[in-house]
Amino acid sequence: MPGPPASAPPAFAPDSLVLNRKLPLWYQVSQSLRASILGRPQGSPARLPTEEQLAAHYGVSVLTMRQALKELETEGLISRHRRRGTFIEPRARRVSPVRLLGSVDAIVAQQSGEATTVLDHGTVPVPGDLAEFFPRRAEVACFRRLRRDGGSDEPTNWAENAVLPEIAARIDVADLERWPMTKVLRDVVGVRISRITDTVEARLADPVTAELLQVPLLSPILHYTGVTYDEDGQVVDVARIRYRGDRFAFSVTVEAH
Repeated sequence: MPGPPASAPPAFAPDSLVLNRKLPLWYQVSQSLRASILGRPQGSPARLPTEEQLAAHYGVSVLTMRQALKELETEGLISRHRRRGTFIEPRARRVSPVRLLGSVDAIVAQQSGEATTVLDHGTVPVPGDLAEFFPRRAEVACFRRLRRDGGSDEPTNWAENAVLPEIAARIDVADLERWPMTKVLRDVVGVRISRITDTVEARLADPVTAELLQVPLLSPILHYTGVTYDEDGQVVDVARIRYRGDRFAFSVTVEAH
């Protein structure tokens, strides 16, 4: 007698997502799934759930899910095979646009998938250029991190985060080597983030940046500042990230509605 049918291999389990109905659903889903893929633990299953299962997971239509998957397929993060399913590309290399569309998950996705080293952390006096964000505060906790491309080990950007000390006391430094600060604040520490304001500008590499990113002094870089607010309107984190100018581009999507 024939035995029972072979069970399907386990599928990769993406993170959950709270949808913002003011933004394109396919974009939010693609960015959330992108962050899950790039930040997945080693040894995670490479096969994605079916379109129907993913649509149910995110609470969107199958049509929306297909559009989100098409975006990731275009990036080379996944491959789709008729009758076999959809799989994470093992050698997929990130494309690296600094894309800002107003979604926290988009920011998490942008910063995921790179090998991160915490250079140092500790309490410091509030820097003069950040005083406006931390009124009546004498000190903030500072975390400095270097990110490298997961494939080539080439440095791509380095970040400084100024965080309220009472929140920083609840951060496990090991988590910052696994996930972006935004994800740690929201999903691990439990900060209820209301908004993040972003600024990207062109600058020249200072001596510290040139040394960390292995680029010539005064070469062009992209300087990103992200200010994170909680539900009470209080600034909980100011991130300053220096991206290599030869590895990143800045783009904005404007919707016509």
